[in-house]
Amino acid sequence: MTFGGVVFLLVLVGFIAAIVLTYNKLVGLRQRSEEAWSDIDVQLKRRTDLVPNLVETVRGYAAHERNTLDQVVRARGAAVTAQTPEARAQAENQLTGALRQLFALAESYPDLKANQSYQNLQKSLGELEETIQSSRRYYNAVVRDLNTTIDSFPSTTSAGAPTWSACARAAGWPRCSPPASPTRSTAW
Repeated sequence: MTFGGVVFLLVLVGFIAAIVLTYNKLVGLRQRSEEAWSDIDVQLKRRTDLVPNLVETVRGYAAHERNTLDQVVRARGAAVTAQTPEARAQAENQLTGALRQLFALAESYPDLKANQSYQNLQKSLGELEETIQSSRRYYNAVVRDLNTTIDSFPSTTSAGAPTWSACARAAGWPRCSPPASPTRSTAW
């Protein structure tokens, strides 16, 4: 074999190795992205599971504030039954607003604020919100890393297929929707 043939084979092996390494990195980032979203989804479900206990506790002290309580229950129901990413985002935002109203209502009832069960539920909900925010930050970092890798050389040559997108997200919500761009992911 000639010197030129050996150089050609070395370049070819190097090129194939770069493609394999790039492919494996993209697969790993996509998996981390899916895992990060799963963490957010679990925390959102935990929050919706906590709401009925909170409503029942408040109901005992503020039964005449039925409108606010019903609003929280309806918002939770919408969050649980939402089918599309857009509907889930809207329902979660309504639930957040309804919970804020519920906590504002509780300020008017000193006995409720002093209730240990209410304090525990409020603390649990606060911890869940912090965990959700932390999970969102991690998810956004993973999506940023994935997008950076997709846009970097040599990934730009091999990541052109839509399969490398962690999938485009609807505005403000990370669940998958039809991709707006074949290769870019959108953070939450």
